[in-house]
Amino acid sequence: MSTAMDTESTYSGYSHYSGHSKKAHRQGRDRHKSPRSKDGSRSEKSVTIQTPPAEPLLGNDASRAEEGQDDNWGETTTAITGTSEHSISQEDIARISKDLEDSVGLDCKRYLGLTVAAVLGLLVFLTPIAFILLPQILWRDDLEPCGTVCEGLFISVAFKLLILLIGTWALFFRQPKADIPRVFVFRALLLVLIFLFVFSYWLFYGVRILDSKDTNYQGIVQYAVSLVDALLFIHYLAIVLLELRQLQPMFTVKVVRSTDGESRYYSLGHLSIQRAALVVLENYYKDFTVYNPALLTASKSRAAKHMAGLKVYNVDGPGNNASGQSRAMIAAAARRRDSSHNELYYEEADHERRVKKRRARLVVAVEEAFTHIKRLQAEEQQKAPGEMMDPREAAQAIFPSMARALQKYLRTTRQQQYHSMESILQHLSFCITNNMTPKAFLERYLNPGPTLQYDRDRWFSKQWTLVSEEAVTSGLQDGIVFVLKCLDFSLVVNVKKIPFIKLSEEFIDPKSHKFVLRLQSETSV
Repeated sequence: MSTAMDTESTYSGYSHYSGHSKKAHRQGRDRHKSPRSKDGSRSEKSVTIQTPPAEPLLGNDASRAEEGQDDNWGETTTAITGTSEHSISQEDIARISKDLEDSVGLDCKRYLGLTVAAVLGLLVFLTPIAFILLPQILWRDDLEPCGTVCEGLFISVAFKLLILLIGTWALFFRQPKADIPRVFVFRALLLVLIFLFVFSYWLFYGVRILDSKDTNYQGIVQYAVSLVDALLFIHYLAIVLLELRQLQPMFTVKVVRSTDGESRYYSLGHLSIQRAALVVLENYYKDFTVYNPALLTASKSRAAKHMAGLKVYNVDGPGNNASGQSRAMIAAAARRRDSSHNELYYEEADHERRVKKRRARLVVAVEEAFTHIKRLQAEEQQKAPGEMMDPREAAQAIFPSMARALQKYLRTTRQQQYHSMESILQHLSFCITNNMTPKAFLERYLNPGPTLQYDRDRWFSKQWTLVSEEAVTSGLQDGIVFVLKCLDFSLVVNVKKIPFIKLSEEFIDPKSHKFVLRLQSETSV
């Protein structure tokens, strides 16, 4: 990653806002050319990865789209060679292709499960109706008259089926949030239970009613009512197993990101490992700050430089006795290693000073830009309605005045790959539309936000792999550790059981709150 650019030309897309010479653009581009990697062998084995380019700045005009995206903005196109931790080998590419093939199998498995559940649900709702209608169709003339009692039972069956339909829709017919590697055990058990239950009812109905052509129609209707009542109880059992059982917190999980050590704690109930992993990932996207590999580059380069200082070379050749010189060189390398903390201290202090300085410049630039748009609004209210500015035009008018300060701040804090010019313009027009303050506009850029705040193209984690020594369908237990891996980093999850708390009570008599003021003779009152 190149350092922050101090040239006066920041965006070639804004040539109509501020005039800059072509020489300044060439100097800016030459200054930000990345050096060639010295490790040629490792670079040949790596694959160049390019992040998605930023969107065009203004409108849909082709010429404007070509000019609006400057080479210097945010360094949105980054080539990562073999010296970077984000390089992938041919084996990784083969693994990714295998994961894509497995995802196709997961889709087939998911649709197969949905089809089986839909067919079984249709069978459940049609069975009571069939129990009531079949005798009327097959031996209507032989049935005993039922009268008002059967009509009341018909109404009861209708309303119970309606309640069961609404409850089933609310509990089961939801859009899936993720594909899990194994089947959900409780849901599969419920489906098996419902199938066995309906099959047994059909078996009894076929043997005792259809074969004998029972003429007691009231008993047949009551048999259908008992089936609907039993289905309502099974639905209640499904609510307890699928929803209520996991509400009471029983475990505390610590989630640690492997690259930067950021961690969070969550409380979970009785869940399987795969469902606990889903809960962890849902909270990860909203609680953890977005993964920024650029922040790890500086520390790794500094560590590599210090390790290079520990190398010892025998310049006199292997045949000469240079043990004294070797010891002196080792001592010098050790002294250099001992002084590395000073370099780290001054480096971090200088970085903090530059961040504070450019943050102050950005805040002032944004406040001045918003003050200008307020003046524009006051002036535009006096004009004709056809000449009023919409929020997009207002954002395009004030953006060049803050663009340079914003670009330098994003470069210094290494956030430029997450914010394209188009996304900043959209956010600026959104703030203008909702009459938000400059502080509300800057909130997205001053501090890195969660992953959900950014576009999906900027995410480094989309497909995860669950690694566990225990079966992923087994429940959580104290001391279990499982890992959620993606391409660039992993989440290490450590499960701890919430301890049993013994709470005792101690009674204090209100009459015991009596106090005496003791005054010494030397004390002046």
